[in-house]
Amino acid sequence: MTALILNSGMGSRMGYLTKDHPKCMTEISDTDTIISRQLRLLALSGIRDVVITTGPFSSVLESYVRSLDLPIDYTFVNNPIYDRTNYIYSIYMARDFLDSDLVLMHGDLVFDKEVLRKIIALPYSAVTVSSTLPLPDKDFKAMVKDGRVISIGVDLTEDVVACQPLYSLKHRDWQIWLDSITGFCTKGETSCYAENALNRVTSEAEIIPFDVKDMLCGEIDNETDLERMRARLI
Repeated sequence: MTALILNSGMGSRMGYLTKDHPKCMTEISDTDTIISRQLRLLALSGIRDVVITTGPFSSVLESYVRSLDLPIDYTFVNNPIYDRTNYIYSIYMARDFLDSDLVLMHGDLVFDKEVLRKIIALPYSAVTVSSTLPLPDKDFKAMVKDGRVISIGVDLTEDVVACQPLYSLKHRDWQIWLDSITGFCTKGETSCYAENALNRVTSEAEIIPFDVKDMLCGEIDNETDLERMRARLI
């Protein structure tokens, strides 16, 4: 199994905190940044191959990650047009390194080790959702019908639950999604979410919602999110 961490974004909503390094290097506790925690938990879960997409401050991020001295083999894929594309294009650029079962996560996601352990252990493809959290205004929601994820997006309103971008994907389902991503990018559709490509193929790729309820699993988009996350990690 390979892990893919998406870190090609600009992190502009974090203000001064991302003026010298990517958002994933933001400190969330006395001992961890976002990405050091992600990588440490991946290593504890037995993941040894990690692909990291990069954008701004790519050399800073690469040096920092290697300095963590974790038992992980890294592949870094830089998106040189990160300021003009969304992470769908970063995934497309990394496609040659993603031919296996996959754990996919956004680089600003913080989660409990049990969330990761449980979703990796599932015998099917899944994405984390929460049936107990309020629906976010500007973040992902998942439309669920008959126990399957039908669509993931920001503007969904019916049959939806809060959705966090942590996926555990079996190779077959991942390949279907990746083929759709490739189709989007070869047609120049590179400014949308990768989930736009997923939504085209959910009748073929079977993604099951994994309900984490109130367990820790959330993104850090701004300073308010950061303070809330730091308080949970104390």
